[in-house]
Amino acid sequence: MKTREKIISTAINLFNEKGYGAANLEELAQVLGISRGNLTYHFKTKTDILEAITEEMWQKIEKEKEKTLQLPSFKNMHNQTKMYHSFQNEYAFVFLDTHVQNHPIVKDQFKAMIEKTIEDFHKMIAMGIQIGTVKKETIPGTYQSLAHSVWMVSFYWLSQQTTRNKTNSKDGEKIMWGLILPHLTKKGIAGFKEYFGDVFYQKLGKPFDVNRYSLTKL
Repeated sequence: MKTREKIISTAINLFNEKGYGAANLEELAQVLGISRGNLTYHFKTKTDILEAITEEMWQKIEKEKEKTLQLPSFKNMHNQTKMYHSFQNEYAFVFLDTHVQNHPIVKDQFKAMIEKTIEDFHKMIAMGIQIGTVKKETIPGTYQSLAHSVWMVSFYWLSQQTTRNKTNSKDGEKIMWGLILPHLTKKGIAGFKEYFGDVFYQKLGKPFDVNRYSLTKL
């Protein structure tokens, strides 16, 4: 691995561990086993490193998204969800830190990625309605809310896991499908079972216990 690549890789690990704001160049140089001068030869400031890291991240995301056609298939939704969760783990410090997300180097591209993701979900819903796997909207605004909700589950899954001290990433996709399934037609449900299997369909989560809270206790 070339020195520049090693610096970027090590910086990602350090930022993920300590946070972008807490880590400094002196500490990064020590972890790398090089002098501060050698480090600043490649990157003069921490901002320069952040720019290199996020540029790498955008390129990887675009490359992965190119592999997935934006069609309303269960395979594509599954792969896209896995992709976002994978990048959240790889670049955790970006997705967990709003200060990093609002950094001038990151803000515009991060916002554009979010808007594009929500638009992709809109397209999937629209195409699903057209091919008969998604029900037509009966209450105006329902599918706008659904697209935003699915985006939030995808993009902020790591954040809520960290806050709640949870580690099961598979639950994120189950929650996402829990939001979508009530809007699928019989054809859509059949396609879902065909792709994921009936066992997955039956075990998206624990059944809701309506008797857990009695009216007298509320």
